[in-house]
Amino acid sequence: MLPDHWPAKSLGPGKLLLCATPIGNLDDITLRVLKALKEADLIAAEDTRHTRKLLSAFDIHVPLTSYHEHNRRHKGAAILDRVAEGATVALVSDAGLPGISDPGEDIVRECVERGLPLEVLPGPTASLTALVLSGLPTGRFVFEGFLPRPKKEFRERLRRLAFEDRTMILYESPHRIRETVESLCDALGPDRPAALVRELTKKFEEVRRGSLAELAASVREGVRGECTLVIAGRPVAVESADKTGATADFWNEAADGLSGPPALPESERERAALLRQRLQLLEGRGMDSKAALKAAAQELGIPRREAYRLRLLVADEASVPENE
Repeated sequence: MLPDHWPAKSLGPGKLLLCATPIGNLDDITLRVLKALKEADLIAAEDTRHTRKLLSAFDIHVPLTSYHEHNRRHKGAAILDRVAEGATVALVSDAGLPGISDPGEDIVRECVERGLPLEVLPGPTASLTALVLSGLPTGRFVFEGFLPRPKKEFRERLRRLAFEDRTMILYESPHRIRETVESLCDALGPDRPAALVRELTKKFEEVRRGSLAELAASVREGVRGECTLVIAGRPVAVESADKTGATADFWNEAADGLSGPPALPESERERAALLRQRLQLLEGRGMDSKAALKAAAQELGIPRREAYRLRLLVADEASVPENE
């Protein structure tokens, strides 16, 4: 339900304002957002209890209504109906810029579809703050938000991320951070550089930098506060001299990696040849056979058990004398 004291219909144009709010330190709020919140007809908040504390800190007295994941369909339409009638509505999330990994994305899409006025008031955001703090490359990066919860989709996303060559930014809750970092360690390799940033802009802000294996060890006992993970992209490091023929085409395509590994050849013999070629390259760089098999399986997008079977097939064929 919208407030009973919703302002009367206006003759002037309405507007939906997306207002970035502090991710921790209240001093990070912008003057422009403060002005917009004070002058709005209504503020739509992800959690009205949380937003009341913010408004109280700056002596703002504007009607509040909720807009969150569980009421976004009917409430979003009702809010935009009021915007169409001339009301100015400020949309805020619990922290940061609305529309990033929250239901604000839905109301923005509907606002655009309906041709209603829309304005974004920029400000604090956890993703870019963590990216810069991480010390990892910032020239090219990709924001992944929260990884999928269903296990099948989770594994598929990790498989694709293993081929991503841009710096990756992920959000995660403290309750799932251990499982997520351990899974990333398995999928991307234990030596991949990464950073875990928590409690951004707050008193106990912390940045943990190191390999994924080191981060996995550091979160084993758990952490507090919302977390942002920043992970280095996959190095594009397969020299052309290491690849020949159809195998070279396969690995060149895989190195592009924008949509995950390419389709594997249908022939079992060709798949085994690809695996053998990759194992030789990895072991030639000093990786032990077990780690090389695991890494090659990840890059090919096949289970380790299948990779082990293909390796045995290669070994059996190599042991057969040529005169047979």
